[in-house]
Amino acid sequence: MADTLIARSPLQDYESRFATLPDTVSLTEEPYVVMVDLWADPSDPGGAAAATAVGIAGLPVAPSTVVDGPDTSVIWFGPQEWLVTSTTRGGEELETQLREAIGDHSGAAVDVSAQRTTLRLRGARARDVLAKGCSLDLHPSVFTVGAAAQTMLGLAAVVLIPLDDAGTDYRIIVRSSFARYLADWLLDAATEYSVAW
Repeated sequence: MADTLIARSPLQDYESRFATLPDTVSLTEEPYVVMVDLWADPSDPGGAAAATAVGIAGLPVAPSTVVDGPDTSVIWFGPQEWLVTSTTRGGEELETQLREAIGDHSGAAVDVSAQRTTLRLRGARARDVLAKGCSLDLHPSVFTVGAAAQTMLGLAAVVLIPLDDAGTDYRIIVRSSFARYLADWLLDAATEYSVAW
């Protein structure tokens, strides 16, 4: 009998723990988000073609930014490096589309979907929870929609993306090997907000 590989989320058994959080903070996992590392020169025809392939006008060139397409998000990781995410395209499909777009030009695309998982932190106290372990200025006047910061949260390296301008909705991308640590850290950091004042 052949072994069958089954995709498993690193946080598959955390749903019941996430459900214990108070109304002011909610935490969920967004499992199986496709992620492709893209390297290209944004001023090169291959970079422009890659942007077109994911439905955006151009690859983001400003540090710590994200550009959303119809079914993808393109996160700036460096002058010629991006993380392209999607919840509708398959990993091999997206990698192939980006490789074909780059063509003979300098660049690469690699499916790294299994490397990371995505958490969603929402609620009136979401920013307060993050502030306990993140040195960024998270005030909504500074850290707004369109930002995507590579930073430390607790002791885990993450990509932090604000999804609203009120400081109440964030996407957190973390390496799978740190996912359980980070989930435990966030659950602990949110504990005080279950206490009535």
